[in-house]
Amino acid sequence: MAKIELAPVFNKIVNGSFGLMAIIAVFGIARSLADYYEVDGVSAGVVALASFVIVTPDVEAKTGSGIPYAFVGSGGLFVAILIGLISAEIFRFFVQKNFTIKMPEGVPVAVEKSFAALIPGFMVILVWSLVYLLLGLAGVDNIHTLLTGILGKPLGALGSSLWGTLIIIALNSLFWFVGIHGANTINPVIQPIWLQNTDANRIAFQTGHALPHIVTNEFMLNFVWMGGGGTTIGLVICLWLFARSKNNKAMGSLSVAPGVFNINEPVLFGLPVVLNFKLLIPFVLTPMITAVITYFSMATGLVAKPAGIVVPWTMPPVISGYLATGGKISGAVIQLITLALSVGIYYPFVRSMDKAELRNEGDEQQEPTAKDSIS
Repeated sequence: MAKIELAPVFNKIVNGSFGLMAIIAVFGIARSLADYYEVDGVSAGVVALASFVIVTPDVEAKTGSGIPYAFVGSGGLFVAILIGLISAEIFRFFVQKNFTIKMPEGVPVAVEKSFAALIPGFMVILVWSLVYLLLGLAGVDNIHTLLTGILGKPLGALGSSLWGTLIIIALNSLFWFVGIHGANTINPVIQPIWLQNTDANRIAFQTGHALPHIVTNEFMLNFVWMGGGGTTIGLVICLWLFARSKNNKAMGSLSVAPGVFNINEPVLFGLPVVLNFKLLIPFVLTPMITAVITYFSMATGLVAKPAGIVVPWTMPPVISGYLATGGKISGAVIQLITLALSVGIYYPFVRSMDKAELRNEGDEQQEPTAKDSIS
């Protein structure tokens, strides 16, 4: 009986999904932006994808040539974002300025759209063909190498270092504190770096090499932001276990289940945490302290690094740590430690806030009694 090898199958699955990140991104970005401008999004996406292929160098082999996975996966994400945005803008410009082929009435809509996209699409492809030509004349290997040097290294230093990570965590908490979605604000800038780090760790893990990165997408989602931004898993557990006031006890009961799955909007806007200066200090410091402890635990080898396995952000703590580190118990243990620490950090602030809430509830109960005695 032939031996069944599962590793090649799983490698093909990864290459067919995570490994096509740049291709998916360039089409999706161009299409979404074109749809926003109310022009033909599908055509813009196809043209942007064609442009991406044009500027991406081929690799010659004995059996032929092709584009390596290194450029169509996370390694090509910067180029994909740039081409997607610029291609959609060029396409939109020519369509809205009526540089299109007009068809007579009665022509099917699909045919009309295809002809309308010819001139804008040609101009987009022409622009990127010239870019490819000029880079070659300038002695630049390819646009991927160029952008990695210009954008990738500075952002990589910010997204991969401990100090840069702490800045990002603080900004995320401060955005949430004023009611702005922190992840949606920060991720477009820094998440491509984390995804590249995740993919680099995945490749190293598959080939048996040392994992190069600590800070990855899974490090942030599964180890730092447990319970959501601000590491609010500690906050909801405090409310659930220790709150005595009616309002806070109710909020703890309502928010603990979503919090386990890293959904914290109920407590952010229901307690609230937003613009609540009594909780600002732990909301900013807890994820930063969690990040420092986890980072040094991984840097010293006490805890396994993220193995490049994409774990859903809704996966509960302990389970997510075990999965993200490739089935290492140390990943779950460090989550238990930092989870307990987050409860300890939030506890005095929740206790103080709860005492004030109890006094308010007591005053509200005494007011009718005082009025009745006067009457």
